[in-house]
Amino acid sequence: MALSALVGVGLLWQRLSLTQQELARRSAEWQADVAAARALAEQAQASASELQARLGVAELKLSEVVLQRSQLEELMLAVSRSRDDALVQELEATLRLAIQQSQLTGSVQPLVIALQAAQQRLERAAQPRLNPVQRAIARDLARVQSAAVLDVPALIGRLDELARQVDEWPLKADASPPRTEQPKKNALRPARAAPPTSSPASEATSGSPWQRVHDWAELALQQGWERIQASLRDLVRLRRIDSPEAVLLAPEQTYFLREHVRLLLLNARLGVLARQFDSARADVRAVQRHLQRYFDTEQPRVQVTMQTLEELLRDLRHEGLPRPDETLAALAAAAEGR
Repeated sequence: MALSALVGVGLLWQRLSLTQQELARRSAEWQADVAAARALAEQAQASASELQARLGVAELKLSEVVLQRSQLEELMLAVSRSRDDALVQELEATLRLAIQQSQLTGSVQPLVIALQAAQQRLERAAQPRLNPVQRAIARDLARVQSAAVLDVPALIGRLDELARQVDEWPLKADASPPRTEQPKKNALRPARAAPPTSSPASEATSGSPWQRVHDWAELALQQGWERIQASLRDLVRLRRIDSPEAVLLAPEQTYFLREHVRLLLLNARLGVLARQFDSARADVRAVQRHLQRYFDTEQPRVQVTMQTLEELLRDLRHEGLPRPDETLAALAAAAEGR
């Protein structure tokens, strides 16, 4: 039993020594692994520190890039907004100038041209914030093009033509023969123009030469008396006169009357150019009164003139020119940034 106990203790001691050796070997390996791991950890820590530094530099650069990008975006937005504001201000100034030109010329053509040019510029700009302005321009353009405007150049031309024809209008004071006596004069002309004719047969059947002389003298006396009667009829004429002052005008007064009528027509022309249509209508009515009072309204030329004056009174109506108020309001809203 003691021997077996010794053998068992020897075996246990041998196994314990082997275990210790294995533990020592493994401990050495663990220490080597720990040293390698520590070296790797130190290397990893150094790499992490380096990466951290690089990350800090990258973050700094990224922040700088972000700042620069935001500044660039703000600059681009400011440039775009300033460009839009400049475009809005320029369009508003152009439209107001076109309104003044339309008021001076009496035509909507300058306003139509300005609206069309503004529409084209907005289409090229392609800015979403200016879409309300573009829609307002389209509506104002359609309204202006459909508006009926007075044709001022045509009125000016008709007034100038009437002013040139003033000297050709016959007055009541003109000494012109009445129209009813013209057929009588024409009836007398063949009798005066027909000379006495004689043929061989009539000479054979006629009486003595004294008889022929007597017949010729009697015919000459009859024709002379008819001429005297026609002249006497032209000396005295009977006419109905409603306004004696129109017939009793002196030649000097007729000159000043025509000049006064011409000045009235020129004043009406200036009134049309100045868009003072009420004043122009008053001048045209004054010309009508002078025509009815002093001029011969039975003459075709005067009747045509009276008809022209009536047409002028009908055409001289005061109608305001259309204004692009909706477009101006949209431009004002765009300039305020709404």
